[in-house]
Amino acid sequence: MKPIFYCALFSPAVLGAQERPNILYIMTDQQTATAMSCAGNEEVHTPNMDRLAQRGVRFSNAYCSMPLSGPSRSSMFTGYTPGQVGLTENGTPMPDSIRTRTLGTLLEESGYECAYAGKWHAHTNSLPAKEAFGFENLHGHNDFGLAEACVAFLRRNPEQPFFLVASFDNPHNICEYARHQNPPYASFEEPTLEDCPGLPANFAINPYDADALAFERRQNHRLYPTVTFTPDDWRRYRNAYYRLIEAVDKEIGKILDEVDKQGLWENTVVIFTSDHGDGCGAHQWNQKTALYEEVVNVPFIVCLPGGKNAGKVLPQFINNGEDLMPSVCDWAEVEVPSGRQGVSFREVAEEGDTAKAHRPYVVTETFFGETAGTLGWMVRTPYYKYVLYDTGKNREQLYDMRTDRGEMRNLAVELAYKEEVKRHRALLEEWMKAHPSAATQFKAKYIPRR
Repeated sequence: MKPIFYCALFSPAVLGAQERPNILYIMTDQQTATAMSCAGNEEVHTPNMDRLAQRGVRFSNAYCSMPLSGPSRSSMFTGYTPGQVGLTENGTPMPDSIRTRTLGTLLEESGYECAYAGKWHAHTNSLPAKEAFGFENLHGHNDFGLAEACVAFLRRNPEQPFFLVASFDNPHNICEYARHQNPPYASFEEPTLEDCPGLPANFAINPYDADALAFERRQNHRLYPTVTFTPDDWRRYRNAYYRLIEAVDKEIGKILDEVDKQGLWENTVVIFTSDHGDGCGAHQWNQKTALYEEVVNVPFIVCLPGGKNAGKVLPQFINNGEDLMPSVCDWAEVEVPSGRQGVSFREVAEEGDTAKAHRPYVVTETFFGETAGTLGWMVRTPYYKYVLYDTGKNREQLYDMRTDRGEMRNLAVELAYKEEVKRHRALLEEWMKAHPSAATQFKAKYIPRR
């Protein structure tokens, strides 16, 4: 047994372990923030995600660290942004220097019973062993049987507080659907075209969009088979996407039913999110990696013990990657290791005040590692969203999030917004300085000076 575990056994936090809450972390894959009926979407029916929103606090401005599965998940469980630790591509192994100081190991050493079911992808698809990264491996990367494995764990009635992760693959099966392959973890009937959702209001590509995105999409037909889609094809795509979300919602309901049966809501924090979104036809984009709002804005719901602040919607910024570790550690009374810069969202969730000061801005980074290698960053502030790609025409963008969340009018090309553009450049430079990486060392080259 490791010496650090002996120390943890006798720490005050562990002696009072029963007073610390259980933590249930439920995650989908590739779900955009608006793809829930509780978010006002009438094209999809998500009664179980709605149950969480009715019981908890829904954050409307939560963003992923990077819109790609492996980097996003690595950020969640290491507390770093992907660029800081070189985890910017799927399949990249975690550096040895942080493997033993991940979220699971921190909570396990403090007395939590930690278990993981489903997709890991940081970097292997499933956890690499029966016990790994502080977690007991309940179930591998497969949505079938995942909920049942979580229910079986909950029925053990562990004496210690638990940290349980339920990590579903869907609606990621939309990738297979777009390639005309069989979705591996769900099935659905495809309706007539008339019964498919319509095109999104921002289906068109705005005239000053970054041309790097069009170039990237042409590089890989496997990732972007939609390059030749017709409007009717996109309607069918959107239907499939929403049906896959309904399929995973049903699985989530099995876990929530068990939480109900055992009365666990009184001492359990439940967090629901997704690793990133999907273009869902906006700007004729499928998949992830781009910095469009549909791709980087993710669902984020926090259910507090006893239903505190149930049903509230808060506007504060959340980075669901680097903010997860300090927040979970906050509830678990565990010290966050040095070097992590995330911000705990515990206080803002528990106060439930829409005006409470929190993060002044949030940043998402991206890297098209599987195609032409474009780099990019997004800075989201209360009124605006600034986007910068490292190359190409119209690589700099600014959108008014109050009137144009669909990102159809690029204000960066308009003289009237020159000062706002400069202000957001300065924020990005500030963030790059605080988050050094192989990419951010070239900030002087990337950030325009004109």
